Amino acid sequence: MQSASHSPSKETAFVTGGASGIGRATVQRLAADGFRVVVIDRNAPQVESLVDELTRAGHDAAGHAIDVCDRSSMAALLDAEARVDVMVCAAGIGPSRAFEEISDDDFRAVLEVNVLGVFVAAQEAVRRMKPGGRVVTVSSRAALGGTGFAHYVASKAAVVGLTRAMAMDLRGRQIAVNSIAPGFTDTGMTRAMSPEQHAAASALEPAGRPAAPEEIANAIAFLASPRTSFITGQTLFVDGGKSLGGLGL
Repeated sequence: MQSASHSPSKETAFVTGGASGIGRATVQRLAADGFRVVVIDRNAPQVESLVDELTRAGHDAAGHAIDVCDRSSMAALLDAEARVDVMVCAAGIGPSRAFEEISDDDFRAVLEVNVLGVFVAAQEAVRRMKPGGRVVTVSSRAALGGTGFAHYVASKAAVVGLTRAMAMDLRGRQIAVNSIAPGFTDTGMTRAMSPEQHAAASALEPAGRPAAPEEIANAIAFLASPRTSFITGQTLFVDGGKSLGGLGL
Protein backbone atom coordinates (compact mmCIF):
# COMPACT_ATOMS: atom_id res chain seq x y z
CA MET A 1 0.00 0.00 0.00
CA GLN A 2 1.92 3.04 -1.22
CA SER A 3 0.96 6.70 -1.10
CA ALA A 4 0.12 8.62 -4.24
CA SER A 5 3.04 10.99 -3.76
CA HIS A 6 6.37 10.35 -2.10
CA SER A 7 9.26 12.75 -1.61
CA PRO A 8 12.60 10.96 -1.03
CA SER A 9 13.90 14.10 0.68
CA LYS A 10 11.34 13.74 3.48
CA GLU A 11 12.33 12.01 6.72
CA THR A 12 10.65 8.61 6.97
CA ALA A 13 9.29 7.12 10.19
CA PHE A 14 8.17 3.50 10.59
CA VAL A 15 5.70 2.51 13.31
CA THR A 16 5.12 -1.12 14.29
CA GLY A 17 1.71 -1.81 15.77
CA GLY A 18 0.79 1.35 13.90
CA ALA A 19 -2.81 0.57 12.98
CA SER A 20 -4.41 0.86 16.42
CA GLY A 21 -4.06 2.32 19.90
CA ILE A 22 -0.84 4.15 20.77
CA GLY A 23 0.71 3.14 17.44
CA ARG A 24 -2.14 4.67 15.43
CA ALA A 25 -2.03 7.91 17.41
CA THR A 26 1.73 8.01 16.84
CA VAL A 27 1.34 7.55 13.09
CA GLN A 28 -1.15 10.41 12.99
CA ARG A 29 1.09 12.67 15.07
CA LEU A 30 4.23 11.95 13.04
CA ALA A 31 2.33 12.53 9.79
CA ALA A 32 1.16 15.89 11.14
CA ASP A 33 4.78 16.66 12.03
CA GLY A 34 5.75 16.25 8.37
CA PHE A 35 7.24 12.76 8.29
CA ARG A 36 6.56 10.22 5.60
CA VAL A 37 4.98 7.51 7.75
CA VAL A 38 5.01 3.78 7.13
CA VAL A 39 2.42 1.79 9.08
CA ILE A 40 3.42 -1.75 10.06
CA ASP A 41 0.73 -3.98 11.59
CA ARG A 42 -0.72 -7.49 11.25
CA ASN A 43 -4.25 -6.14 10.75
CA ALA A 44 -4.46 -5.53 7.00
CA PRO A 45 -7.90 -3.83 6.93
CA GLN A 46 -6.88 -1.39 9.68
CA VAL A 47 -3.59 -0.64 7.90
CA GLU A 48 -5.38 0.05 4.63
CA SER A 49 -7.99 2.23 6.34
CA LEU A 50 -5.40 4.34 8.14
CA VAL A 51 -3.20 4.83 5.07
CA ASP A 52 -6.27 5.86 3.06
CA GLU A 53 -7.26 8.33 5.78
CA LEU A 54 -3.79 9.87 5.84
CA THR A 55 -3.36 10.15 2.09
CA ARG A 56 -6.80 11.72 1.68
CA ALA A 57 -5.69 14.31 4.24
CA GLY A 58 -2.64 15.09 2.11
CA HIS A 59 -0.02 13.19 4.12
CA ASP A 60 2.71 10.97 2.69
CA ALA A 61 1.98 7.46 3.94
CA ALA A 62 2.35 3.78 3.15
CA GLY A 63 1.42 0.59 4.96
CA HIS A 64 2.42 -3.05 5.23
CA ALA A 65 0.45 -5.87 6.84
CA ILE A 66 3.18 -8.09 8.31
CA ASP A 67 4.09 -9.78 11.57
CA VAL A 68 6.66 -7.68 13.41
CA CYS A 69 8.75 -10.81 14.04
CA ASP A 70 8.93 -11.67 10.31
CA ARG A 71 12.50 -10.54 9.66
CA SER A 72 12.52 -11.13 5.90
CA SER A 73 9.35 -9.08 5.40
CA MET A 74 10.64 -6.33 7.69
CA ALA A 75 13.92 -6.17 5.77
CA ALA A 76 12.11 -6.08 2.42
CA LEU A 77 9.82 -3.20 3.36
CA LEU A 78 12.74 -1.17 4.75
CA ASP A 79 14.76 -1.81 1.59
CA ALA A 80 11.83 -0.55 -0.49
CA GLU A 81 11.99 2.88 1.15
CA ALA A 82 14.40 5.62 0.11
CA ARG A 83 15.45 6.33 3.69
CA VAL A 84 15.11 5.04 7.24
CA ASP A 85 15.20 7.84 9.81
CA VAL A 86 12.95 6.72 12.67
CA MET A 87 11.71 3.36 13.91
CA VAL A 88 8.98 3.37 16.55
CA CYS A 89 8.47 -0.07 18.08
CA ALA A 90 4.92 0.10 19.40
CA ALA A 91 3.63 -3.40 18.64
CA GLY A 92 2.77 -5.35 21.76
CA ILE A 93 0.34 -7.69 23.45
CA GLY A 94 -0.67 -7.72 27.11
CA PRO A 95 -2.89 -10.61 28.17
CA SER A 96 -3.92 -10.75 31.81
CA ARG A 97 -3.38 -14.01 33.69
CA ALA A 98 -2.60 -15.06 37.24
CA PHE A 99 1.03 -16.09 37.71
CA GLU A 100 0.17 -19.69 38.57
CA GLU A 101 -1.87 -19.99 35.37
CA ILE A 102 0.70 -18.66 32.87
CA SER A 103 1.80 -21.50 30.59
CA ASP A 104 5.14 -21.78 28.84
CA ASP A 105 3.36 -21.02 25.57
CA ASP A 106 1.74 -17.91 27.11
CA PHE A 107 5.15 -16.67 28.25
CA ARG A 108 6.82 -17.34 24.91
CA ALA A 109 4.02 -15.65 22.96
CA VAL A 110 4.32 -12.41 24.93
CA LEU A 111 8.12 -12.34 24.73
CA GLU A 112 7.96 -13.13 21.01
CA VAL A 113 5.95 -10.01 20.20
CA ASN A 114 7.04 -7.61 22.95
CA VAL A 115 10.78 -8.33 22.97
CA LEU A 116 11.79 -10.21 19.83
CA GLY A 117 9.53 -7.94 17.77
CA VAL A 118 11.32 -4.88 19.11
CA PHE A 119 14.71 -6.47 18.50
CA VAL A 120 13.93 -7.44 14.88
CA ALA A 121 12.40 -4.10 13.89
CA ALA A 122 15.08 -2.02 15.61
CA GLN A 123 18.00 -4.11 14.33
CA GLU A 124 16.82 -4.09 10.73
CA ALA A 125 16.18 -0.34 10.95
CA VAL A 126 19.56 0.63 12.41
CA ARG A 127 21.35 -1.45 9.79
CA ARG A 128 19.99 1.07 7.30
CA MET A 129 20.16 4.27 9.37
CA LYS A 130 22.62 7.08 8.91
CA PRO A 131 23.97 9.17 11.81
CA GLY A 132 21.10 11.08 13.36
CA GLY A 133 18.67 8.16 13.17
CA ARG A 134 16.28 7.54 16.07
CA VAL A 135 14.69 4.43 17.57
CA VAL A 136 11.84 4.77 20.05
CA THR A 137 10.62 1.68 21.86
CA VAL A 138 7.37 1.46 23.81
CA SER A 139 7.91 -0.20 27.15
CA SER A 140 5.49 0.32 30.03
CA ARG A 141 5.13 1.44 33.61
CA ALA A 142 4.59 -2.28 34.17
CA ALA A 143 8.38 -2.67 33.90
CA LEU A 144 8.36 -1.56 37.55
CA GLY A 145 6.18 -4.52 38.49
CA GLY A 146 2.53 -5.47 38.64
CA THR A 147 0.08 -8.23 39.45
CA GLY A 148 -1.88 -10.46 37.10
CA PHE A 149 0.45 -10.32 34.10
CA ALA A 150 3.96 -11.40 35.06
CA HIS A 151 4.85 -12.36 31.49
CA TYR A 152 3.96 -8.84 30.30
CA VAL A 153 5.93 -7.25 33.17
CA ALA A 154 8.96 -9.36 32.28
CA SER A 155 8.72 -8.43 28.61
CA LYS A 156 8.50 -4.70 29.27
CA ALA A 157 11.38 -4.78 31.73
CA ALA A 158 13.36 -6.52 28.99
CA VAL A 159 12.48 -3.73 26.55
CA VAL A 160 13.93 -1.15 28.96
CA GLY A 161 17.15 -3.16 29.23
CA LEU A 162 17.33 -3.72 25.49
CA THR A 163 16.82 0.00 24.87
CA ARG A 164 19.77 0.90 27.10
CA ALA A 165 21.98 -1.75 25.50
CA MET A 166 21.10 -0.59 21.99
CA ALA A 167 21.79 3.01 22.96
CA MET A 168 25.23 2.10 24.22
CA ASP A 169 26.08 0.02 21.16
CA LEU A 170 24.86 2.71 18.74
CA ARG A 171 26.01 5.96 20.36
CA GLY A 172 29.25 5.83 18.36
CA ARG A 173 27.13 5.91 15.19
CA GLN A 174 25.10 8.85 16.56
CA ILE A 175 21.87 6.86 16.54
CA ALA A 176 19.62 7.67 19.50
CA VAL A 177 17.59 4.92 21.17
CA ASN A 178 15.04 5.76 23.85
CA SER A 179 11.89 4.30 25.36
CA ILE A 180 8.48 5.63 26.34
CA ALA A 181 6.85 3.90 29.33
CA PRO A 182 3.10 4.59 29.32
CA GLY A 183 0.89 4.03 32.29
CA PHE A 184 -2.73 2.90 32.02
CA THR A 185 -3.89 4.08 28.60
CA ASP A 186 -7.29 4.05 26.93
CA THR A 187 -6.71 1.61 24.06
CA GLY A 188 -8.43 -1.43 22.61
CA MET A 189 -6.24 -3.59 24.83
CA THR A 190 -7.44 -1.97 28.04
CA ARG A 191 -11.01 -1.69 26.73
CA ALA A 192 -11.02 -5.50 26.62
CA MET A 193 -11.34 -5.32 30.40
CA SER A 194 -14.82 -5.38 31.88
CA PRO A 195 -16.33 -1.91 32.39
CA GLU A 196 -16.00 -2.41 36.14
CA GLN A 197 -12.31 -3.35 35.88
CA HIS A 198 -11.63 -0.41 33.56
CA ALA A 199 -13.34 2.03 35.92
CA ALA A 200 -11.45 0.64 38.92
CA ALA A 201 -8.11 0.92 37.13
CA SER A 202 -8.91 4.46 36.00
CA ALA A 203 -9.76 5.49 39.57
CA LEU A 204 -6.27 4.43 40.68
CA GLU A 205 -4.61 6.91 38.31
CA PRO A 206 -3.56 10.30 39.79
CA ALA A 207 -5.76 12.09 37.24
CA GLY A 208 -8.64 9.68 37.84
CA ARG A 209 -8.55 8.61 34.20
CA PRO A 210 -6.35 6.69 31.78
CA ALA A 211 -4.03 8.48 29.38
CA ALA A 212 -5.34 9.15 25.90
CA PRO A 213 -3.27 7.48 23.15
CA GLU A 214 -2.53 10.95 21.79
CA GLU A 215 -0.85 11.91 25.06
CA ILE A 216 1.55 8.99 24.69
CA ALA A 217 2.06 9.76 21.00
CA ASN A 218 3.12 13.30 21.86
CA ALA A 219 5.95 11.92 24.00
CA ILE A 220 6.99 9.48 21.28
CA ALA A 221 7.04 12.33 18.76
CA PHE A 222 9.35 14.27 21.09
CA LEU A 223 11.95 11.50 21.00
CA ALA A 224 11.39 10.86 17.29
CA SER A 225 12.26 14.45 16.46
CA PRO A 226 15.72 15.27 15.09
CA ARG A 227 15.75 18.13 17.61
CA THR A 228 16.10 15.65 20.49
CA SER A 229 18.68 13.32 18.95
CA PHE A 230 21.24 14.11 21.69
CA ILE A 231 19.02 12.24 24.17
CA THR A 232 19.75 8.51 24.21
CA GLY A 233 19.36 5.48 26.47
CA GLN A 234 16.51 7.05 28.45
CA THR A 235 13.11 5.72 29.52
CA LEU A 236 10.46 8.43 29.85
CA PHE A 237 7.48 7.51 32.04
CA VAL A 238 4.25 9.02 30.72
CA ASP A 239 1.76 8.08 33.41
CA GLY A 240 0.47 11.23 35.05
CA GLY A 241 2.95 10.81 37.90
CA LYS A 242 1.82 7.44 39.24
CA SER A 243 5.29 5.94 38.89
CA LEU A 244 6.51 8.50 41.44
CA GLY A 245 4.89 6.47 44.20
CA GLY A 246 4.54 8.06 47.62
CA LEU A 247 1.61 8.17 50.02
CA GLY A 248 -0.29 10.86 48.15
CA LEU A 249 -0.41 13.12 51.20
